[in-house]
Amino acid sequence: MKNLALITLASSALIFTACGDKSASSDDAAAASDAPAASGGSIALTTEIPAELIEGTPQPIKVPNLVKAPTSAPTLMVPEGTVLLSAGKTVTGSDDFPIIGELEYITDGDKEAGEGYFVELMDGPQWVQIDLGAEAELAAIWMWHYHSQARAYHDVVVQVSNDPEFATGVTELFNNDYDNSAEQGKGSAKPYVETRFGKLIDAKNTKAQYVRLYSNGNTANDMNHYIEVEVYGK
Repeated sequence: MKNLALITLASSALIFTACGDKSASSDDAAAASDAPAASGGSIALTTEIPAELIEGTPQPIKVPNLVKAPTSAPTLMVPEGTVLLSAGKTVTGSDDFPIIGELEYITDGDKEAGEGYFVELMDGPQWVQIDLGAEAELAAIWMWHYHSQARAYHDVVVQVSNDPEFATGVTELFNNDYDNSAEQGKGSAKPYVETRFGKLIDAKNTKAQYVRLYSNGNTANDMNHYIEVEVYGK
């Protein structure tokens, strides 16, 4: 059974440790928390980084302007008092019946690679949406599509809103759909390689209740995958 992440907030650092038998090495923990706290009531956001597990035959990643895979966890300064808001929250999606896994995996706190940890949605543009339960001031969104094979996902778009239908009041936080093939507008962000370090997005203290994430297949196959999405804020 999957376990929810536990949250511990210290005065000078924010560290989240996931429950379960598997854990990242001490080197990984250091890599994820080596950013010093800044002045002005800011702290370095950290999370548990899952262990590396690479499976399958490597596939070529053929997309323009690809960002090289990181070798350490990303860092972002966030306001003091920032906490994990998404743990155990309700997830819905454009594909109500995933091919593999369940939508609830996306907020269950498990970020490991391999079978049993990811949800697979059908091909074509698809989205998943997290309901935080109430409006919050969002600091960051940290997401893992898939990390047991190096690949890049197409048309990754992250939006937030107080409207569950995303018809009004939509704020875009990330968009690397360079040709508008997902029909959410062209984006200027660059494609990136999936790794165990995930993708960390600055939410810029935007106020919203709902977080919606798009993708449109990947460089290894046409399907869409998510392992975990963490939403941080107040």
